[in-house]
Amino acid sequence: MDYEKIAGIILKHVGGEKNISHVGHCATRLRFNLIDEATADTEALKNTEGVVGVVSKGGQYQVIIGSDVPQVYQHLIKMIDLNEMDKKPEKKNGNKINNIIDTIAGIFTPILPPLTAAGMLKAVLALLVAFKWVDNQASTYQVINFMADATFYFLPVLLANSAAKKFGCNQYLAMMLGAMLIHPNFISMVATSKEVGEAITVFGLPIYNASYTSSVIPIILGVWLMSVVEPFADKISPKAIKYFTGPLITILITGIATLVVLGPLGYIISSFIAAGINTLNSYAGWLVPTLMGTFLPFLVMTGTHHAITPIGINNRMTMGFDTIIYPGQLASNVAQGAAALAVSVKTKNSELKQLTSATGITAVCGITEPVLFGVTMKIRTNLIAAMAGGCAGGLFMGLLNIKNFSGGSPGMLTLPSYIGIDAPMSNFYLACAGAAIAFAVSFIVSFVLFKDKDMETKKENAVQSASRQSVLHSPLKGKCIALNEVNDPTFANELIGKGIAILPDEGKLYAPADGTVKTVFATKHAITMTSEEGADLILHVGLDTVKLDGKYFNVLVKDGDHVKAGDLLMEFDINAIKNEGYDVVTPMVVANYDQYEFTCEKNKAVTVDDTVMILKEV
Repeated sequence: MDYEKIAGIILKHVGGEKNISHVGHCATRLRFNLIDEATADTEALKNTEGVVGVVSKGGQYQVIIGSDVPQVYQHLIKMIDLNEMDKKPEKKNGNKINNIIDTIAGIFTPILPPLTAAGMLKAVLALLVAFKWVDNQASTYQVINFMADATFYFLPVLLANSAAKKFGCNQYLAMMLGAMLIHPNFISMVATSKEVGEAITVFGLPIYNASYTSSVIPIILGVWLMSVVEPFADKISPKAIKYFTGPLITILITGIATLVVLGPLGYIISSFIAAGINTLNSYAGWLVPTLMGTFLPFLVMTGTHHAITPIGINNRMTMGFDTIIYPGQLASNVAQGAAALAVSVKTKNSELKQLTSATGITAVCGITEPVLFGVTMKIRTNLIAAMAGGCAGGLFMGLLNIKNFSGGSPGMLTLPSYIGIDAPMSNFYLACAGAAIAFAVSFIVSFVLFKDKDMETKKENAVQSASRQSVLHSPLKGKCIALNEVNDPTFANELIGKGIAILPDEGKLYAPADGTVKTVFATKHAITMTSEEGADLILHVGLDTVKLDGKYFNVLVKDGDHVKAGDLLMEFDINAIKNEGYDVVTPMVVANYDQYEFTCEKNKAVTVDDTVMILKEV
């Protein structure tokens, strides 16, 4: 693979250096913050050799490369001026949730390599002790242990660096702030204060007796404040001595405010999160790992899975282990790999066999983007199998309260991270069993459901049946566009069905055909129905509008109602929904699309009398 060539093509198609305000990478994807995403040529990027896929979600424009992403990134940053790039303002999309996700991902993604390295060192050390190859009193143990602990101990400094880049303030001053929180003298003062009961004060302000080594939230809050104080300090400093007074004012105000207010606030928030998770574990410890195992592919698909990384880290930092995030992710990753491996065993297509075997192995080891975008999103039965296996494995590990002690990329290679120095080996064995359950269930489901295209063609040629034609009218007045133009990978990649989408001119949704209403969603944003010819239709008004919880929607039908083509199903306030920051594009997809050959209209103005899809039963 020519990494330099790929980097150059990517730089060109994202709009060039002038269109990039920030770029980083995680294990498998380049993560851009673009000034204007409309400038990027997404289709050209998707067709670039070496690019697995492209996702625009969570405030980031993400180009999926696979395990070669570090090499591509190194060539990319040689082609751009990083200092000038970081001065450019990021274009915010107005969606606060997406902006928060983008910020969290931007802070934690850069520190994943040292976290992974530290987690793997801990896992190897636990393995050495478990098999009695190293004594936990020996110097070898002590050396490897402090090597691993370094990342966790100095975590505030690492986070300060990445947070400063994200918030746009001086990263070295931010690291200085992180170092203050873990300075040996401060730790000693806190210990003495707890012992003698005498409060630590600065200018008469009390400092909370908390230890910030391995902490996450306090430094992020502190660096955020620094991003506010630094421009103020620069503004009020006399030009002649600004070089001296700017940093002085910034660090003095931010340092004291962090020690007195923000640090304690972050410490308390972290403690509440840990207490809440303990409570959840007491009453329904199985729930989150099960949901994580089932739905993680959708989070990875949109790149928002890094937004939950801090929860797992905070759990391990405050409680010493995580039972919520990593066990479910382990089950999901292994299940997705197993589904691909089942296809590699069953398919007769040599290209598909090679693709599924290679990406399946990397997924089982913990890296799923190649298999997700190369296989799972393209083969519907694989998504079903991965969700089934992830659900089964996540439920098993949740019910048995399996603990992860040191993180790492969730997969077979990091199973030793379930070995704790003082924990029973049964925790490790049960984690292995949970991964095995996820693998077995997913492999079996995928093997049974997958039908090789060559096999399907032979069967279709052997079976002669009468074909029926179903005509679907536009459910809205507006512009008809191709489904792959919708800014949501679930629809654009046809994960729940094939069809079209309408950019509506007015807030009225009509029945596209004669049929029966199956389900009116409780949140009123979507309706499913079955046409008289048997087509299962999903009408979804807007993207992410489920979050409105029914606000601005007025549904005029109920489950079981028989409707005629052109009947009014729903009214919605199109302007109010737009003002809330939501895209009102409305997909109409056929869930049982595998039973039909499609003819679809696109890129034209339509009314409710116009035919937009013709389905011919096969």
